[in-house]
Amino acid sequence: MSRIRARGGRAAVVALAAGALLLSGCSEGGGGGGDKGGGKDKGATAQAPVPFADAKASTGPAEPIAGAEPGGTIRVLARDSFAHLDPAQIYVSDEGKLAALIHRRLTTVKMDNKGEYAVVGDLATDSGTRSDDGRTWTYTLKDGIRFEDGSPITSRDVRHTFERLFADFITEGPAFVQSWMADDPQYRDLLPGGPYGGKHLPDSVLETPDDKTVVFHFAKPQNDLPYALGMAGYGVVSAKEDTREKYDKDPLASGPYRIQSFKPGKSMTLVRNAEWDPDTDAARHQYPEKFEITFNHQYEDSSKRILSDTGENQRATSFSNSVDASTIPQVLRDEEAKKRTISGYQSYVATYAINMDRVKDHRVRQAIAHALPLRAILAPYGGSAGGELAGGVISPLLPGYQKGYDPFGKLAKPNGDPAKARELLKEAGQENRKLVFAFRNDNESQQEAVAVADALRKAGFDVQRKELPTDTYYDRIGKVDNGYDLYRSNWGHDWVSSSTVIPPLFDGRKIADGANNYSHVNDEKINSEIDRISAIADPEKAAEEWFELGTYIVEEVTPVVPAYYYKQMQISGSKIGGAVYNNDLSGLDPNKLYLKQ
Repeated sequence: MSRIRARGGRAAVVALAAGALLLSGCSEGGGGGGDKGGGKDKGATAQAPVPFADAKASTGPAEPIAGAEPGGTIRVLARDSFAHLDPAQIYVSDEGKLAALIHRRLTTVKMDNKGEYAVVGDLATDSGTRSDDGRTWTYTLKDGIRFEDGSPITSRDVRHTFERLFADFITEGPAFVQSWMADDPQYRDLLPGGPYGGKHLPDSVLETPDDKTVVFHFAKPQNDLPYALGMAGYGVVSAKEDTREKYDKDPLASGPYRIQSFKPGKSMTLVRNAEWDPDTDAARHQYPEKFEITFNHQYEDSSKRILSDTGENQRATSFSNSVDASTIPQVLRDEEAKKRTISGYQSYVATYAINMDRVKDHRVRQAIAHALPLRAILAPYGGSAGGELAGGVISPLLPGYQKGYDPFGKLAKPNGDPAKARELLKEAGQENRKLVFAFRNDNESQQEAVAVADALRKAGFDVQRKELPTDTYYDRIGKVDNGYDLYRSNWGHDWVSSSTVIPPLFDGRKIADGANNYSHVNDEKINSEIDRISAIADPEKAAEEWFELGTYIVEEVTPVVPAYYYKQMQISGSKIGGAVYNNDLSGLDPNKLYLKQ
């Protein structure tokens, strides 16, 4: 999101002009694109479970891209500068795209040239060996993996990478693995201050018996570990060269590129990392000689520059910027420009949270669901180009998603059903019920809020609008005693499992200030089902069960009203080759880019 919820998944502030979203692949929220793009929409269908690959699939080099030749400099237009370069502090989309080029981790998600995905070993020889019902995972490091200074990457570096996550200065990245190690969301007490005082995690938690072997031990089964280890936030950090807080400005690269120069707020230059060995990497390429990144390009600016396809703009692209709403019609009218676009779903689902501490009657919550005008909610963000109307909380990118799911008939009546809402309010004896509706004060949200408030009033609610500053919006709605009845809260999965959607949003045992259960739902069935499904090892079976739990949540409890699934369009210059949409990154895959000669 723009002002980021930096813990446990990604809560997105939605706007074409909103800022970087938290990682799953993340790209800019609500912007552009979709089904009228350039015929390269790789995100337009639901995914099967992404498999955990063996050693053969994890062996480099990555399959060559047809027509790709090495050389040249690609110009990258970015809106936001990089706040963090330390992988442990990375949890936003633009930094995640950068991390894909400079930081390696134990696993990664590989997309092959056919658009098929698999979790492969990155620094490790495979996606991991599971034992003890998922409580133990063993990894063996590849030969020939090195940092940019030529030093070999060993199990000592991997141990240090995970131990430093417990240090107080690591505050912005994902917290999944360290929480699992401690068997406690408040994990820091397991290794206070991290490894810097000479203490280490016990072998009963993290074991490194030799230079090549890493063994994770958990109190509970963690069947999603290979997915989690592929997050940018778990990129390897050199034990010898760790400069603690300073590492965030000058990290050691392990990927195909290294940082040659960085002027925060102005520019960054990436050059080839001579110590990266393609034979060790099944997922990445090193085609361009350089990436020249410049910042402060708003969406409209980058879109119009690249659309013009003049001069240096021919070799320009953007890792994260979407085509802005005002430029989309021009792109769609220009057949040659359309060929230079990619589009697809992002990982985010836009929802409206209903505060169940205040709105206790299920019929009132159902009335809100029937009243909300989904089409008008989506309109300020590009209409059908910016999203697809949603029936549930499970994204089309997740295994188990069922197309056409529409529990409240919202897809059939996208402008809302005020008559049905009035009927429910009358049945509940709460006609003209007061409803405190909170919203952000950016332009798109204000347009959205007018439509929402009008629709709720037509449905029989006494709507009290509360405009909140965008930069503190999630801080305010994140308070348990926030004083609001209805507010937008959006979410994107961290990896391709609903285990990163339903537990953080709907586990009633995780209601707290700053937590992500924004509706404060605490339902015994939801809680017990979360525990049961989390222990299922078969990802396909788990996916089915998560979707079924999602239907119970939306239909029988209704703590949220799904609004739409995010989509976006991105454009590149005519001399950019290899531009493809990567679902795991929710946008352009920088590792497949090359410059046409």
